[in-house]
Amino acid sequence: HTEEDQDVLWEKLALFYGYYDAHYTPEELKSAYAKLISGKESKMRKELLDTTVERYAHEAFPELEITDVFEQLFADKKVPVDRALAVHAGQFFRVLATEYVRVYEGTKEMLKTLRDAGKKIYLLSNAQRIFTEYEMHVLDIARYFDEILISSDYGTKKPDKRFFDLLTEKYGLDVERSLFIGNDSRTDIAGAKGIGMDTFYVCSNISPKNDSAPDADYGVSKFLKWDY
Repeated sequence: HTEEDQDVLWEKLALFYGYYDAHYTPEELKSAYAKLISGKESKMRKELLDTTVERYAHEAFPELEITDVFEQLFADKKVPVDRALAVHAGQFFRVLATEYVRVYEGTKEMLKTLRDAGKKIYLLSNAQRIFTEYEMHVLDIARYFDEILISSDYGTKKPDKRFFDLLTEKYGLDVERSLFIGNDSRTDIAGAKGIGMDTFYVCSNISPKNDSAPDADYGVSKFLKWDY
């Protein structure tokens, strides 16, 4: 769970940027970050609409690479920066925003059981690699996955059919013998069913509010939630 609206986050991040002579007030930095995000997403949507590429899912926005935003925040202050520092700035931002990062009880045991049974496990995530993959290492679950596909690497995200096809085609998956597990009825369940894959819906504490997936093949409507 993350919270990006905390004043202390922007105060500390502005201090970090100041270390490298990119001087922002917390308010200026927060505004510049939001403006860059909005501008880059709008540009990518326009470029998608201007192409003749088939749009498989009208609601599927392209996915920006968040490292570009943190790099541009340096560039806008005329500070030369390498990619590694931009990644570290983004990860520092993520750490500041993180309220907690934990796995549900039984998760590691479930993943180990699947691996021991010879099953292949893939992650197809709408996320930023500089955040999510590293958090998976914090949680010690990355080692259970055969591959981790994250939307920021591909410029598209679920429920876009192209993102699902990247997974199935790259690894030669038989969709009729595969199960997609997700916690969002639109991006996960509808997207996976759109390519003919069976689905398992998990209503978790990060599912959209009032979400449900009546079309899922299997489901847990009240998944165990941590008591905070």
